[in-house]
Amino acid sequence: MEKLDEAVLVELAVSDNDQRAFSELVNRHQSNLRYSMRQLTNWNEDLADDLAQDTFIQAFKELHRFRKEAKFSSWLYRIGYNIFLQYVRKKQLDTQSIDEDPYTANQLMSSEQGDEDSPLHQKVAKLLAMLEPERRSVLHLLLHRQNTQQEISEIMGIPLGTVKTHINRGRAVLQQKLQGWRETTS
Repeated sequence: MEKLDEAVLVELAVSDNDQRAFSELVNRHQSNLRYSMRQLTNWNEDLADDLAQDTFIQAFKELHRFRKEAKFSSWLYRIGYNIFLQYVRKKQLDTQSIDEDPYTANQLMSSEQGDEDSPLHQKVAKLLAMLEPERRSVLHLLLHRQNTQQEISEIMGIPLGTVKTHINRGRAVLQQKLQGWRETTS
């Protein structure tokens, strides 16, 4: 399929029930969504892939509700984040139980992003995994997906002030922990 605008692909998928158009949307966003889910699940690839698949299934079902004022990726990440939260609530997981998952630092090495094998990136990923899911999600969307604070607010369905608080407090924790780590690695 030629490189069509995402709004055109959405319209084709909704109005003509064009499976190829939706497949193209999936192809464009699956790597980034899977990476985001891996971050949220502390690098549990199997769980992340399941959540990403559930996200695309839900997106397909709800595609007719997509408002074209937002970016498709923001809308998709909101669905993904909500599916992640449903999973966490269903399993009643907290940060400790996610950290006890067998998929941890070893999964960092197989990630698709560019510099995941750097010691700094690994340390940041481990520190992010220690944060509660909502703060971890905010920082992930800011640092890795490079969303604006307003986009994060819309994706997560939380007030802009809450986003800013999570960013400020999360950055403070990361800076504090990284300062101690840099001193021990220097």
